[in-house]
Amino acid sequence: MQEDKERAVESRSRELLTFTLGKEEYGIDILKVQEIRGYDAVTTIANSPEFIKGVINLRGIIVPIVDMRIKFSLGNVTYNELTVVIILNIAKRVVGMVVDGVSDVIALTPEQIKAAPEFSSSLDMEYITGMGTVDDRMIIIIDIEKLMTSGDMDLVEMAAA
Repeated sequence: MQEDKERAVESRSRELLTFTLGKEEYGIDILKVQEIRGYDAVTTIANSPEFIKGVINLRGIIVPIVDMRIKFSLGNVTYNELTVVIILNIAKRVVGMVVDGVSDVIALTPEQIKAAPEFSSSLDMEYITGMGTVDDRMIIIIDIEKLMTSGDMDLVEMAAA
């Protein structure tokens, strides 16, 4: 009987890939992640928003690269050996996002996820689906598909071009 309860809890848990931006830790749905790569040089696109670093050729697919640190106005952006690109499958498109580092994959039960508080921040709150807690860590859970397909990202038009 206890085993059935544990299985039921596991089936409701959400698996998230956690990553860092500045001092904060964020989580996104692991099913949206295609791969994780080291940061390489990108081909810049003229007149693109500042947070779109450019594009890379990933096995024949042109992938726009978004620097989340610039998008979230997190100050001085530096690239080092820990900087990575998370390649995502979003709305039938492939998009890369630059983050400071990838932490791990975690499973959160509904009890570990709380509603996001209402406050003003550089990140539009409509993309935050909750706050996860694991031990002494707080993880900001982002609806990455909603964020990447929002009008201000210009990615849908860019990928269609």
